[in-house]
Amino acid sequence: MKALNLKQYGLLLVIISGLTLYASVLNAAEGKISGTIDYSIPGWFKDSFLEISEDIKEASNDSKHVMLFMHLEGCPYCARMLNENFRQGKRKEFIQTDFDVIAINIRGDREVTWDQQTKYIEKSLARELKVHFTPTIVLLNAKGQKVLQLNGYRKPEALKQALEYVRDRRYLKIRFADYIKQKNTPLYRLRSNASFSKMTDFSKYKGPLAIIFEDKMCAGCDEFHEKVLNHIDVRKEIEKIKLVRLDAYSDVPVIDINGNKTTAKQWAERLKLDYRPGTVLFDGGEEITRADGRLYHFHYKELLRYVSGGHYFEYPGYNQYLNVRQKQLIKSGIDIDFGL
Repeated sequence: MKALNLKQYGLLLVIISGLTLYASVLNAAEGKISGTIDYSIPGWFKDSFLEISEDIKEASNDSKHVMLFMHLEGCPYCARMLNENFRQGKRKEFIQTDFDVIAINIRGDREVTWDQQTKYIEKSLARELKVHFTPTIVLLNAKGQKVLQLNGYRKPEALKQALEYVRDRRYLKIRFADYIKQKNTPLYRLRSNASFSKMTDFSKYKGPLAIIFEDKMCAGCDEFHEKVLNHIDVRKEIEKIKLVRLDAYSDVPVIDINGNKTTAKQWAERLKLDYRPGTVLFDGGEEITRADGRLYHFHYKELLRYVSGGHYFEYPGYNQYLNVRQKQLIKSGIDIDFGL
């Protein structure tokens, strides 16, 4: 047998190295998910036949509103909100008195009859209602109209104020953001961040863009900066997208994404963005998705990646993308932490 020359020997080493790497990938341990929480729906939630128009009639007869609690198995945000508000004490009594609560699984397959002409399965209803995060609370009036939608986790006091706004039918007279402003004293001083870009004319920028709306009433903005924006994984994704922060109470002139002369305040109102901090993500001059609820670092950094990487072309919904992305990460041996 002939001895290998130097070139052949080098090639052999490359092949062996490649095979070894391939084998190690195949045999790599899968990543783990932490931060999920098993929970159950409280037994006092309405045992509905999911005929929503009938549920609305029954609620109206008792001077109540219908609340759809849109949830997902293992969702830590859902578990936290249920434990803090729906399990016991005065908050539970308040909700029971004024609302009929119906649980909807956003990946469920039960049939939901919305009215005589319209039927969905749970997951298609979630898409129709533009539910991107869990829990999402949808509040309906006597005509079956959505009067308020709370996307994502809310702190107990924030949830209570939102439910009082609906219970008292203040939605007939005032926008929710203005209602919150009237009821509270300032809670937050807008913080700077090295990642923020300065921009007032958004019509000229066609790349991936994330606009964060904050204001002085924001109860969760300090935590958002400390535990989300400053998280190392989030910072890596911010590098791939232009990030701008606007004061949602500001009258400073801006030109919006469509070329309209407006102010940050007017733009936030037109976007119907009630939660702070809320993030609206654009690409190619079009809104792609938004985060108008509490997100922990993993979900926020994946939201940025969904837009900056153009993954919305393949997955029309963020949840669709996220489901596939999580499986990819786990298969690659990467751990996922859904917690703070």
